[in-house]
Amino acid sequence: MTGKLGLVAGGGGLPVAIAEACRTQGRPYFVIRLKGMAEAALGGHPGEDVGLAELGRCLKALKAAGCGSVCFAGNVRRPDFTALRPDLKGLQHLPAIMAAARRGDDALLRAVLKVFEAEGFAVEGVGEAGSSLLLPAGPLGTFQPLESELGDVQLAVRAAQEVGRTDIGQAAVAREGAVVARETEAGTDAMLAAYAEEAPSGRAGVLAKMPKPHQDLRVDIPTIGVATVEAAAWAGLVGIVGQAGALLVVDAPKVREAADRLRVFVYGLEVRPR
Repeated sequence: MTGKLGLVAGGGGLPVAIAEACRTQGRPYFVIRLKGMAEAALGGHPGEDVGLAELGRCLKALKAAGCGSVCFAGNVRRPDFTALRPDLKGLQHLPAIMAAARRGDDALLRAVLKVFEAEGFAVEGVGEAGSSLLLPAGPLGTFQPLESELGDVQLAVRAAQEVGRTDIGQAAVAREGAVVARETEAGTDAMLAAYAEEAPSGRAGVLAKMPKPHQDLRVDIPTIGVATVEAAAWAGLVGIVGQAGALLVVDAPKVREAADRLRVFVYGLEVRPR
């Protein structure tokens, strides 16, 4: 998609990577930096700091900047709705958003998207805004799964998809024919850290990170970075797999370097639609 992009930025390195990609490609953009969440590095990009419930201010800033589309990226902690200080527009939409939140994260995101679409913005997927960040098919670095490891790859993928159906997480770990870890609301890094404390000696096992079934990939797409590779290696795993074209890799050159250095494969699976 072309035209000026409004990037609504939560925490983590993904919004920074998308902003840098826009700058490098010469695409005009404007960043809504969510207060208390967006990375300090985004301060060097054109934009404005906006509170999570300041919906009116956010929409006004995007329109004033001439943005035709919006992209939501980064980590946003589920708020304590009673502690929010909404502006008038936020107050208008907060009841519907709170009701959606009780039905799960996907419902919450769809409710937020509906507000922006009603205001005339096209919602651009993270993968579309940062298409250069998507995991390609095949190995990202030097290493790829051995034939003896394919059983764990398949088992981890199925387990990750099962976790996704609960709308809790997107990842799972399989080792030597058994599912040994499943992602919770604490996230992938926390899952790997907990598993590392009790993992048996020796290197084996695969982390799979997959989209949730029926997940809206415009706003919530699985993501890995250097920290994921390092955490997987620390846990004794031999590899990471994801769906090609549906897994974002933040700073792919550094991820590739870390994977090769730690002898961990990062592999994009071609998943056929059912």
